[in-house]
Amino acid sequence: QVQVVESGGGLVQPGGSLRLSCAASGSIFSFDAMGWYRQASGKQRELVAVISTGGTTNYADFVKGRFTISRDGAKNTVYLQMNSLEPEDTAVYYCNAAGPLWQRPRISYWGQGTQVTVSS
Repeated sequence: QVQVVESGGGLVQPGGSLRLSCAASGSIFSFDAMGWYRQASGKQRELVAVISTGGTTNYADFVKGRFTISRDGAKNTVYLQMNSLEPEDTAVYYCNAAGPLWQRPRISYWGQGTQVTVSS
């Protein structure tokens, strides 16, 4: 039994900041890579950022240095610091946690999402 829960979304003005949090918990003690995805109204879900167990990060091109992903492995928690937010960033943001390497078959776990709205 595994659950992934996001928090920290909300309404912010253009140029503002938000910090999203995601905690994975349950029967699995540790996870492999964890990341953030987003889905805007009428569009496909897309990768925002991902971080490995060793701290290696990968970002989508549209981030352009504005977002930072970080991880607390001991707590199975991942964060997304979002600065200089623009209306185009408005979307539901989803957290994903990949199961450990020993898991067969390996499973990817998703949260329910948290709404981020950037508007004046």
